[in-house]
This record gives sequence, structure tokens and C-alpha cells, in this order.
Amino acid sequence: MPAGIVVRGLRKVRTLLAEGPGLRGLDGKQLVRIRELLHECASGVGGEISARQRAGRLAEAYLRLDDEGRATFLRVIATEFGPDPQLVAKAHADYQAAIDSNDRWTAESALRNAMRSSRLRVLTQFTALPQGVKFLVDLRADLLRLIGQDPALRSLDRELETRLSAWFDVGFLELQRITWNSPATLLEKLIEYEAVHEIRSWSDLKNRLDSDRRCYAFFHPRMPMEPLIFVEVALTDKLADNVQTLLDEHAPVFDAPRANTAIFYSISNTQVGLRGVSFGNFLLKRVVDDLKRDYPRLINFATLSPLPSFRRWAEKNPEAWQKAFSEADLERIRRHQAAGTTKIDNASDLATLLADDGWADDDRLARALQHGLTRLAARYLLTPGKGGRPHDPVARFHLGNGARIERLNYLADTSARGRRQSYGLMVNYLYDPDTIEANVEAFSRGGEMAANPAIRRSARD
Repeated sequence: MPAGIVVRGLRKVRTLLAEGPGLRGLDGKQLVRIRELLHECASGVGGEISARQRAGRLAEAYLRLDDEGRATFLRVIATEFGPDPQLVAKAHADYQAAIDSNDRWTAESALRNAMRSSRLRVLTQFTALPQGVKFLVDLRADLLRLIGQDPALRSLDRELETRLSAWFDVGFLELQRITWNSPATLLEKLIEYEAVHEIRSWSDLKNRLDSDRRCYAFFHPRMPMEPLIFVEVALTDKLADNVQTLLDEHAPVFDAPRANTAIFYSISNTQVGLRGVSFGNFLLKRVVDDLKRDYPRLINFATLSPLPSFRRWAEKNPEAWQKAFSEADLERIRRHQAAGTTKIDNASDLATLLADDGWADDDRLARALQHGLTRLAARYLLTPGKGGRPHDPVARFHLGNGARIERLNYLADTSARGRRQSYGLMVNYLYDPDTIEANVEAFSRGGEMAANPAIRRSARD
């Protein structure tokens, strides 16, 4: 088989991955041919060139399918390439019979082989493609999206997640600093993938990559232009308390060598298909080491983090408002609320008043709400949720990595998103090298949340 055919096929797949295909359904004739190619992959028919050509054809076919076609394609792999139940039953019976004999280890190996499915043998063939690893990551993103409609896909998802976890082990990942001089295609990916604070323009991005800022990302050698996760850092001399100030393009550039504090203000996972593959904690540890080497004066490492579930939690827990707002608080709020707005008979009425995000633009009303909302946020962070863990997903991440809740910042994010998620509140998580290990141990063993005493008092008041 001429190698040129394979090269042309791989180029076509590369183009489809880069540009996106016109989608279509899967007809019966195509399904028959796809089954044939999948079975050839599973049995390993032919040599390396044949395998690469098959993988190229299957990838091209998959990328041209609509959601219904992709679901069918994945269901075939999930349901037709699992372990053979009869072989598993026989191997298990042989193992049970051999437990007390010298043949036990041979029987155990045979049972392990019988349990091994052909699904991964099929999927691994795609790694031969130029962007094969990225293809499999995106394929898993499709799986995660489609599982709700077809539970039969779960077995395939579990196997693929296990394999991706091995391929994306932190030992294989490369930490790179991203600068304004990085390739334009990579900078475009930052704009596309930023998940916490939208990058509004090229000048906004340039500001985030200035001399008093740092951006680091993990990369996989087989996905060199695809950041897997990236963190944005501001070098400063104090705990940041407002993200709009932090991202102000017109603010003077801080003298980075004088910095004693590094603020992690955005951490973005970029690949949906790598859900369940954790490397965020390793990223922060590597970044801290890199920063300490370049800036020996750095002694404080903290975040300025959102509270993405705070408002949703508050609206579902009216009793929490009653505990957070005193009668004196309510009286001040009544004095300053605009005519015609929600009548405040008790604290639970505040959720209705604050449903109109314009409240934050009224300085007197905002000041009247500050103490109660801050107490409410402290209760949100320190009240255990399901399984004894924090309600807040960002809190779970940072507390699980040894940080402590250091300070709540009122109206620290006045963007539409910040008001919608958390009434504009943000939180600093502090990473103290002297207490990180003890905090991790306490959190993992008993769900104990490390917090500044002021935060605890606020939650109790």
C-alpha cells in the first residue's frame, strides 16, 4: 500500500480537526463499513501502514457525523468490543479452582486477560494520527455530553478516562510560561479558553502578560499548541481585593522585583474531555517554585477567587438570610432602598430585592447590605455540604490543596457575571507553606476547613 495514500488521509483528518466538518447522519451502509474497520482495528489486521490508514478513515468518518451519528458510532464500540462474558466466566471458574494450587498465578493472569476489552485496542489506534491524542480527548468530551441519553456509553467512558489519566500523568506534562511573544495561535487559545474572567480584547490579553504578570500552562508533548490548564498571576505587594482593579489596563505597571505577593486570579481547565484527570494542584506547586526562583522576595501566595455557587445556594436557603442579617441590618436596608422595590418584612425577602443586579450601583444600599452579605458568604463557605465537603467547587479545590480561607472581599467583582454568581463577592485563599501539609491532612481525613479566625467569627455572628 503506497505510503502517499496514508499521508493524504492523515492530512485530511488534520484539516477536519483544525477547521471543523460539515456534519451529517450515519446511514446503514456507512455503519456496516465502520463496524468492519473497527473489528479490523480490534484484531490488528495488517501492518502499521494499514493500521494508520484505518484510523484515518474512522476518524474522518467520525468527525463528519452529527450527534446522533456519533452516539451510534460510540455505542458500537461500547457494546460490541467489551470482554466476552463466556471467556470471563470460564477464566473465573478456572481461577476459583486453582486458588489453593501452584496454578493460581497462571489462572489469575488468564482471568485478567479475559477481563480486558478490545475497546482500548480500538481507540489506541487513533494515537498514530498527527492529532490523534487531541482527537481522543475531544471524543471523550462527546462521550460526556452523550452519556445522559445513553447509559450504555459509561463503560467506554470509564475505560477511556483511565487511559487518558495514564497518558496525562503529571510526569509527562511540560510547564511553560506564556508571554506576549508566544505564537499567535497559542494566544488565541488563551482568549478562547479563559473560563473565569473573559479576555475582552488583545490589549486586555497584553495587559495580563505584562512585566508584573505571569501566565503558566501545562502542555502534553502530543498536544503542543493546546494548553491543558493555565493559571494567571499578578505580582503585587498586598492581597488583591478587587478583580476590576487587578485587570485595569490603564493602571500603572507594578515593579515586579519589589513584589512580595503572588495573586492567582484565574485558573482555567481547557479540555472538557480530560474531566476527572486532575493536575491543577501540581500546576500551582510548580508555578510557586518557578516564581520563588525568579522573585526571592515573594512570601505570600494567594488567590482572588470567585464564589460561583454562592447566589444559587443563598436563594435555596432562606433560613441562612435570617441568621446572617440582624434586625438593625434590615432597618438600615429599608432606609436606603429605592421606592417601589421589594418590601423587606424579614431577611428572606432580601433575595428578591437583590434579584435586580442594579442594587450594587446604589452606594448607600450597597453599604447597608455589606455586613450581612459578608456573613452570609462566610456561612456558605464554612457550612458543609454533601459528603461533608464545601458547597463551593473552587473552595473544594483550594482547601483540598492545603490553602486556607483568608478574607472575603465585598463587591470585588462588579461584572454582570460576578453579580449573577455571588452578589459581587470574592475570596482570598492563602497558601502558607508552613501549614499546607497539615491543612491537606485535616481536610482529607475529616473535611476540616482551614480558615482565618475572622472568617469563622463572621460565620457565627
